Amino acid sequence: MNAPHYSPYPASASYRDAATRSVSVQGVDFAYRELGPAEGVPLILLIHLAGVLDNWDPRVVDGLAAAHRVITFDNRGVGGSGGSTPDTVEAMARDAVLFVRALGFQQVDLLGLSMGGFVAQVVAANEPGLVRKVILAGTGPAGGPGIDRVPALTIQATLKGALTRQDPKLSLFFTHSADGRRAGRAFLERLKERTDNRDKDISLPSLRAQLKAVKRWGRQTPSDLSGIRQPVLVANGENDRMVPSQNTLDLAARLPRSRLLPLYPDAGHGAIFQYHREFVTEALEFLES
Repeated sequence: MNAPHYSPYPASASYRDAATRSVSVQGVDFAYRELGPAEGVPLILLIHLAGVLDNWDPRVVDGLAAAHRVITFDNRGVGGSGGSTPDTVEAMARDAVLFVRALGFQQVDLLGLSMGGFVAQVVAANEPGLVRKVILAGTGPAGGPGIDRVPALTIQATLKGALTRQDPKLSLFFTHSADGRRAGRAFLERLKERTDNRDKDISLPSLRAQLKAVKRWGRQTPSDLSGIRQPVLVANGENDRMVPSQNTLDLAARLPRSRLLPLYPDAGHGAIFQYHREFVTEALEFLES
């Protein structure tokens, strides 16, 4: 195992100022940031499609890090991480496990958002001894209805965003109501709070690989979730147009030890960002129970 490249005591008080570090995973450097107390089971955050370190809402990270060691990282070939981006969820899951092992952790909790939730499901199923608890947000099971349409929705929103000079996350993550738009704009402003040493955006080849992985996940034979025996907290908005909210209900119904949060009203794919205070409170209660 490679020697860890991190300080055992995260020094920064907020995600906005957290240092970007790297750890070698089988010869490839993975970029990551960490925050929060050094003791206890670490919480590993698994990012959404096209996401990099700077796409995590600092209110969510800071809120969780008030009580837990929180670690975010760039997937292989994305942002500050080296290597070539995998085009299957299963390969991303293997990378996540290797990353955790490279940092020397024997047990972790997982928070998977959207595509990161796909990855979290595979890791939890394949590594029952490594994963203690799981939080799944804005995500769904393999073969879930509408998931195979995520790539097309993403491309459409990106093209429209380029024409209107509007961040595609505004339409993809939030509802079109006045409250939804207001919450989306507030979220995008929070993502700008970090001004130094920002991460690189995902490259086009890496985005293509991830889009392929998501489409494959959406077209797979539905997976048997009964093998995931860890406690799982499931969250989403009531109007997720990327990973339709019915997938959230399906996840909760099929996971043996799940707890479903009431779907957040007038919220979509970015519900945990829109309702960050409520989500952090529920997540901390779940992790500490």
